[in-house]
Amino acid sequence: MPIEHDPTLVALSLLVAIQASYVGLNLALRVSQAFALNRRLLIAGAALSFAIGIWAMHFVGMLAARLPVTVDYVVLPTLLSFLVCVLVVGIAVYLATLRSQRLLFIAASVMGVGIASMHYIGMLALHASAHMMHNPVYVLASVLIAVLASGLALWLAFASETRPPLLVCAAVLGCAISGMHYTAMAGLTLHPIVGALPPGTPAISGDLLAVIVSVVAFLVSGVFMLALVPDQRESAADPVIVPEANEPDPIPAPITADSVTPVSGSVAELTVADAPTQATSDAPIYEATLPVEKYRGSQTINTADIFSVHANAHYTYVFNGREDIFCPLSIGEIIARLPPDIFFRVHRSYIVNIQRVARLKRAGDNGIADLDSPVRRSVPVSRSRLPQLREQLTEYLRTRDN
Repeated sequence: MPIEHDPTLVALSLLVAIQASYVGLNLALRVSQAFALNRRLLIAGAALSFAIGIWAMHFVGMLAARLPVTVDYVVLPTLLSFLVCVLVVGIAVYLATLRSQRLLFIAASVMGVGIASMHYIGMLALHASAHMMHNPVYVLASVLIAVLASGLALWLAFASETRPPLLVCAAVLGCAISGMHYTAMAGLTLHPIVGALPPGTPAISGDLLAVIVSVVAFLVSGVFMLALVPDQRESAADPVIVPEANEPDPIPAPITADSVTPVSGSVAELTVADAPTQATSDAPIYEATLPVEKYRGSQTINTADIFSVHANAHYTYVFNGREDIFCPLSIGEIIARLPPDIFFRVHRSYIVNIQRVARLKRAGDNGIADLDSPVRRSVPVSRSRLPQLREQLTEYLRTRDN
């Protein structure tokens, strides 16, 4: 028999999904500019926010359904559905924060399958009350909706050249969560078990329980936002330091290997600027390219195309302004191959191209460098290296203006 839904609770479930998606995406977008412990906390917070919102949306959606039998939810499948959702969505969030086109596709698939898995595992909790039959066409359609809509939301948030307001991304992801649920419910047929009790009067009304679950989901998401999002007053943008007009020019330093400058915009090769002829042979030669692996093939990337480098265990990811590309070198090997007047190690896990820095912000005692890239990217700057980065940015601006 067809299942009817309460329109008010359906709207409430959609609102829960959008709100949780907004908080989860907000936290996930901050991962790339966070330090080690904060990075893990943000990923965990985003995964839990998503999972709680997805679970709460499905729970409210089930309360919106007018079922022909009294439903007793079995605890184990209900709890298992939530744990699976946390794990799978956490993996998807981590992959999405790496901002690789290939990994973003995998993240969308993982998140979509996670949403669908949570739904169908949770539905097992109803088997004690009724026998269920799922139409395979609707099952496939629900999974496709979850994967495709999740992919669109993640692409808008992490890979789009002109990212729309975060609320739009959250609305798309919220529709993916709700759309998957109600599509699956449209293909569900319930057969009451012989001897099952007819619908009775529960101890607490379904409408009140839906409101309670929604309020709890809102409060938990709010706690994550308050605990993990930095104070805006602390992260207010500081402009990149520009030398004062009356500031005396610094005393010229002796020419060393640190004075290398790019020969051209494409950085075909690097030499020591204005160095004496006899010193040229002793100058270090920096690499014009770095080895990377993309789409199952070994390639190279020009150093001029590198915006930043992020260490991941013994390997690294090179950001080219649009996506992160895997590099088999360690961050120590990479910094040794790059010219020090252009690339600066701002953190033990990050290298930044000084010429690609749009502005420098302060975040508590540390800093954040916003990159001038098609896809938004911020790089954390450790407190001990913040003054030196400011000096190098100042020197670069002077050289560029002259």
